[in-house]
Amino acid sequence: MAEIQKNYKDTVFRMIFREKDKLLTLYNAVNGTHYNEPEELEITTLENAVYMNMKNDISFVLDFSLNLYEHQSTVNPNMPLRDLFYLSKTLQNLTKDEDLHSSRQIYIPMPQFALFYNGVDKQPEQWELKLSDAYKKPAGREEVPSMLELTVKAYNVNYGKNKKLMEACRTLEEYAIYVSKIRKYAKIMPIEEAVERAVTECINEGILSDFLRKNRAEAIEMSLYEYNEELHIKNERRIAFEEGEVKGEEKQRKRAEKAEKEAKEQRQRAEQQTQIAEQQTQRAEKAEKGEEEQRQRAEQQTQRAERAEEEIKRLREEIFQLKSR
Repeated sequence: MAEIQKNYKDTVFRMIFREKDKLLTLYNAVNGTHYNEPEELEITTLENAVYMNMKNDISFVLDFSLNLYEHQSTVNPNMPLRDLFYLSKTLQNLTKDEDLHSSRQIYIPMPQFALFYNGVDKQPEQWELKLSDAYKKPAGREEVPSMLELTVKAYNVNYGKNKKLMEACRTLEEYAIYVSKIRKYAKIMPIEEAVERAVTECINEGILSDFLRKNRAEAIEMSLYEYNEELHIKNERRIAFEEGEVKGEEKQRKRAEKAEKEAKEQRQRAEQQTQIAEQQTQRAEKAEKGEEEQRQRAEQQTQRAERAEEEIKRLREEIFQLKSR
């Protein structure tokens, strides 16, 4: 199987729902609301910023609510802790012009957290992940409630799950169909052919058709990467079991986390490549701007010289007229 290198930061899910109209539909489906003005969304996603090798997928503010959406194909119990970091950074950005030492109350949008899971491991249709599950409590104080809690609502978005959610957000359902087609065909043909077939079939059947037509090449490469990443984690678990390296649930979990960390490091390297390319583009634009400014200064100097010549000519004519009298 060909080794896929990911040279961009998006996933198919994130790329689809970065469009405000699609994102608003997803928000309405999750919350049972009926907002119809996509431009009311204020996107707050942490673009071009990776915190501790982790990148925020989608975040936005709507009607005094700060929503942080994450998509994963593997179960990660550390999602509440990651969301806590994302929330802190996002709130810093939102309040950067405020005086936190002021006697006036500074209001912030109410945070809400959602995780959309479509991995191959069996999971319930909905469940919750809590930050308090990560707390180590002193002996004898296990029942003492925490002063800080963060709850992530997780949704299984594999095809056939959460039907009401899918009915309320057709784009999410079409994404689930697209992923299910890739997995189905990958069982009987090479993954490259499976993705090509899934894309072509979805376009013909009107499933994510506009998105796939417009972004066919990028969607194929992203899907190949995501599938290989998923397969890599799955194989790591299988190899660990077959080699007898996993002794109990704890070691198996650590090996899976290591595989996930390696995948995240690949994303980090790709992110750095993207930032370097953006910096090069900015330098080129700056150089072009400098050349334009030099051209304008040259034109101004030429105009001043022409005016000076005209003034000299006028003065000479006045002198000539004075001598002629």
